[in-house]
Amino acid sequence: MNRSKLILALVTVLMIGGTAGVIAKFKSIQRLGDPGVKTRPIPGSPNLEVLLPERVLNFTSEILPVDAIVTNVLPRDTSYGQRRYLSADSNFAAQVSVVLMGADRTSLHKPQFCLTGQGWTINKTEVDKILMDKPVSYELPVIKLTVSGQFPVEGRTVKASGVYVYWYVADDAISAAPSGSDRMWSIARDLITTGVLQRWAYIAYFATCSPGQEEQTYARLKQLISASTPDFQLTAKAGGQIAKDQP
Repeated sequence: MNRSKLILALVTVLMIGGTAGVIAKFKSIQRLGDPGVKTRPIPGSPNLEVLLPERVLNFTSEILPVDAIVTNVLPRDTSYGQRRYLSADSNFAAQVSVVLMGADRTSLHKPQFCLTGQGWTINKTEVDKILMDKPVSYELPVIKLTVSGQFPVEGRTVKASGVYVYWYVADDAISAAPSGSDRMWSIARDLITTGVLQRWAYIAYFATCSPGQEEQTYARLKQLISASTPDFQLTAKAGGQIAKDQP
């Protein structure tokens, strides 16, 4: 090995060792931040239950169990909340899911993988803002996915569409960047400057519909989001901080 290669190898080893030391140091002093959603302890468990509202507008709801395929894959300290909402006329239903990370940030995931794995095709990805009037007036940034698929129903193939809306929230921070780079920057910044690991939650609203009804479905989803989110999301514009796309 010549001199330049030896120097490069030594520098690489020192960088790896230094990075490992920094990570170990922050892990030893880090404190998990407060969630940006309402929770309560689960008896006999170190995890929490995310408290979604039982009734919203003219919607009734039922608690949905989290699939074992999800709980078996995500870290054990992940917390959940999940409900299905049904309108009084039974013409509209939506599933609302919240995934709250613990000390392991890999609890947070991109829904694109789950949706495509379930047979949906993502036709369009958009970033939008939903007007909120509680607890203060503000615009909630969201990511909107328009999806479609073909599914077997009673021996025949049925075409379906859907609208999937999601965003991420932590204590005093909201993110709706599809890349997720803003959250990674925000987590690193807070961990380095304060020793606090931001506790992000992933919030999703999903409603299926007939092809061609996507815009009407999104309009009803926005009404449900606007009315229900203040009942369980603690962070609005508190402190005026919204996680940004770039540092």
